[in-house]
Amino acid sequence: MADHRAAKRARLNHSRGEDDYVPGNIVEIEIHNFMTYDHLKCKPGSRLNLVIGPNGSGKSSLVCAIALGLTGEPQLLGRASSVGAFVKRGEESGYIKISLRGNTALEKIVIMRKIDMRNKSEWVLNGTTVAKRDIIDVIKKYNIQVNNLTQFLPQDRVCEFAKLTPIQLLEETEKAVGNPDLPVHHKELIERSRELKKLELAVKQNGDTLNQLKSLNAEQERDVKRVRQRKKLLEKVETMKKKLPWLKYDMKKMEYKEAQKQENIAKKKMDQEAKLLNDLKAPIEEKKKVRSTLESDTKKISTKITQNATKRRESIEKECEMGVQLKAKHTEIEDLKRQEESRQQRILKAKEDLSIAEKEFENLPHFEPPREEMERLGNQLTELNVELNQMKQKKKEKESQIIQEKGILRKCSDRLREMESKNNKLLSALKNTGSERIFEAYKWLQENKDQLNKEVYGPVLLEVNVQDQSHAAYLENHVPKYIWKAFITQDASDRDILVRNLKPFDIPVLNYVPDNRFNRSPFNLTREMKELGIYSRLDQVFESPNAVKEVLISQCGLENSYIGTSETHKRADEASEIGILDFWTPENHYRWTKSRYGDNVSAMVEQVHPSRLFTCNVDVSDIEKMRERKAELERSIAGIEESLKSLQREQRQLEDEMATIHKKREEITNNVKLEKRKRHDMQTRIEMRRRKLEDINKEEGIEASTRKLAEQATKLSQQRFNMAIQIKDLLIEALAMKWRYSEKHFATIELDMTIREMEKDLKQQEKSAMQAATNYDNCKKETESQKQQLQDVKRHAESIAVITENLAQEFQQMPGTIEELQAAIQDTISEANSILLLNENVLHEYESRQKQIDSYSTKLESDEKELQKCISDIDSLKESWLPTLRHLVTKINDTFSRNFQEMAVAGEVLLDERDVDFDQYGILIKVKFRQTGELQVLSAHHQSGGERSVSTILYLVSLQDLTICPFRVVDEINQGMDPINERKMFQQLVRAASQPNTPQCFLLTPKLLPDLEYSDACSVLNIMNGPWIDQPSKAWSSGDHFGAVVGSE
Repeated sequence: MADHRAAKRARLNHSRGEDDYVPGNIVEIEIHNFMTYDHLKCKPGSRLNLVIGPNGSGKSSLVCAIALGLTGEPQLLGRASSVGAFVKRGEESGYIKISLRGNTALEKIVIMRKIDMRNKSEWVLNGTTVAKRDIIDVIKKYNIQVNNLTQFLPQDRVCEFAKLTPIQLLEETEKAVGNPDLPVHHKELIERSRELKKLELAVKQNGDTLNQLKSLNAEQERDVKRVRQRKKLLEKVETMKKKLPWLKYDMKKMEYKEAQKQENIAKKKMDQEAKLLNDLKAPIEEKKKVRSTLESDTKKISTKITQNATKRRESIEKECEMGVQLKAKHTEIEDLKRQEESRQQRILKAKEDLSIAEKEFENLPHFEPPREEMERLGNQLTELNVELNQMKQKKKEKESQIIQEKGILRKCSDRLREMESKNNKLLSALKNTGSERIFEAYKWLQENKDQLNKEVYGPVLLEVNVQDQSHAAYLENHVPKYIWKAFITQDASDRDILVRNLKPFDIPVLNYVPDNRFNRSPFNLTREMKELGIYSRLDQVFESPNAVKEVLISQCGLENSYIGTSETHKRADEASEIGILDFWTPENHYRWTKSRYGDNVSAMVEQVHPSRLFTCNVDVSDIEKMRERKAELERSIAGIEESLKSLQREQRQLEDEMATIHKKREEITNNVKLEKRKRHDMQTRIEMRRRKLEDINKEEGIEASTRKLAEQATKLSQQRFNMAIQIKDLLIEALAMKWRYSEKHFATIELDMTIREMEKDLKQQEKSAMQAATNYDNCKKETESQKQQLQDVKRHAESIAVITENLAQEFQQMPGTIEELQAAIQDTISEANSILLLNENVLHEYESRQKQIDSYSTKLESDEKELQKCISDIDSLKESWLPTLRHLVTKINDTFSRNFQEMAVAGEVLLDERDVDFDQYGILIKVKFRQTGELQVLSAHHQSGGERSVSTILYLVSLQDLTICPFRVVDEINQGMDPINERKMFQQLVRAASQPNTPQCFLLTPKLLPDLEYSDACSVLNIMNGPWIDQPSKAWSSGDHFGAVVGSE
């Protein structure tokens, strides 16, 4: 059995309730703005529902509503590929609401599908918005299959039922009736039978391949033996070759040991030489220590000699200095004697100087500061300072005013740039609509305005300002595109200039000539217009220069085009009655045109397209006003700046006057300070001369000074004597130290000569020791080199072969020298080459083929087991599926044959069995409508359309008792039948509808034969349309449902 099975269909409870409905029956259908319907609400009966109506009245629309409302796709109906095509023409959206009977009479499952022109669908289950998969789960629960032709047969797919192959008919029948496990088992059997065929093919192919491979290997066994013998000899050669690097390793190992021996000998020689060198170094070091001691003593003595000389030099310098001082004392004594004589003269001179200074001070003139002049200058400064502060305040106000005016100018400039930028956007919009050189034309006009006589407007789009965007859309749609890019002149010569210069830019030029004789009537909004929703006219919704507006009105008839609301849209037909033949609404543009040759009136309705040009509209007059405002501000700022410069000149004059007054005050102040300083300096000079006289009088007498100097001279003479004694002692000490220095120095020289002689012998020994060390280093390097070579050779040998116990035993049996081993290798190669082979790849082919044999054997064994398991699974499934299917087909055949005998000659339903080809199983419907004919399979090639309709409806009736679906839909299946067969067919439908387990059935037909027999199980749904259907429809739809034609109501 398959591990993954399709989900089984739920088993339904077909017991009817008190309301005669079974779960899943459609109890109510409501559609809105769907295909031909504005709105429809009907309640079908629980058994046979006859939906009757003329062609085109909307019967098939009801079938489409049932299919789409129960998750069917538009392609299922064969009418359209998208769900938006089912919305009623002229509407934006609609919905389908289908109410299914639940498990009880009170339970109702309401499924709503909302659709719109954008092909969007919204699903609502019992008032809650859900996903489509939730709706699919609900209809699967009741086994509703709108894509199964045995359950749902719309008008556009009736021919498809006849085209069903026996295989497809079997699939549809299994889904619609019988055990719900049948389609599941059938699908599993199809899958398993395909697996069986694949396995059988694989077993056969693998068996054949395996036998071929074994046969080929048997043919090559002799060659394989010779190949293996040759391979064995070559393997022996390879083993011998593995020993070669190891023999080289042994030789290198001996060389390494010899290098180690030479290194040890060199090391012993180096140690001996080093010992002799150390023995010679010891006495030299002792001598050097003694020499170092002598040099130290010599340095100490030399230092003492230097110190002694320093002391002697200092003592001699002190003695000389004392002699100089003694001589100076004697000189001072002589000077004192001369100074006493000059002191008396200085006293007289000081008295005379003091008397002269006092007389000069007394003779100075009287001085009074000019206070009145200073006060007058101070007052002038105060007045000038007040005037200067006032001027600074005015200047500050002017500067503040300039800053304010410049801020306004900056905002004005920004606004002007913004408005000009909007102009550029409008020009770009014109360029995008085909005016490729509009920018160049506009630039030419701006640069050449001075050559024109009058104002030129253009492009027209820049001159028109519309406040309301919806009005902009009306105006743009109404005015031809060429006018928006046109330029308007007011002078014929200007027009000629523009035509001549703008011709390369493909820009039209219109000339406006004012007509004062003609006055346009003002816009008057009447009561009828207001009631109709008219509130304005196209010439009233925009602003522009008068010339531009007059051109637009005259060229485009704006005064005859009105603007209305949605109410106007609803009552569009009434507009022409009040004389309005052109008006706009938010949705459409309506126009009526009267024929010139009669009173015929033709109407035209166009959709309103959004505005593409008026995206950023701006008035050109506002730009001109803004430019004038900017120029006015610039002139105002220039005037304020000139006034500010005048204030600055006046301020500088006041500051110069104040500086002059300050300078006068400073001169007067400096004069006062100078007079005061002169008197102060005179008083200071008098005081200094007085103190000088006092100091001279206070000087000591000559006798005391002479006595003091004599005492100091005596003291200095004693100190000179003591210093001479000290110099003598230092000379004696220096002589003794120089003698000892000479002795030590000569001993050091003798010791240096001895050390030099000993160092000569030491250098000779060092040379010998160095040679021994160099020899040792060379030997050591050689040893290291041999060691490295030995390691390299060993790595090479190990890379070729690692010696194992078995390999070592093989090596022992081989020659022990390189020459002998190479000769043995050559002999073995010659022996191997003597074995001739026609196919050198025979061993590889043999072994590869052997691997394939093993692989195919394993695969064949596995496939055979899988094949037996697959056969067992198919037998098990077939035992469960085929008897049930045969029983089902037998039941269908009994009913079909019996019903067919009543309507035609004969018919039967057969199961077309194909052994294990379960995907080829099918149901054959065989019929004959003439006694002389034979039973033939139902197809479009053998039966007429009416005969196929009879056969189809009889087959569907035969499924009634076996069905497990809640309802069935058949659309106009009786078309093409003759009246006799149609009557018989209807009787069978009524009889089948009266059976207790019969599902709800919808039969759509444009007509019914008269005097048909009806039962209580029949409900008739009349679909009628026409201009007088409104009142009858209200009367017919007043009840809960349409009563049965024959029966209780």
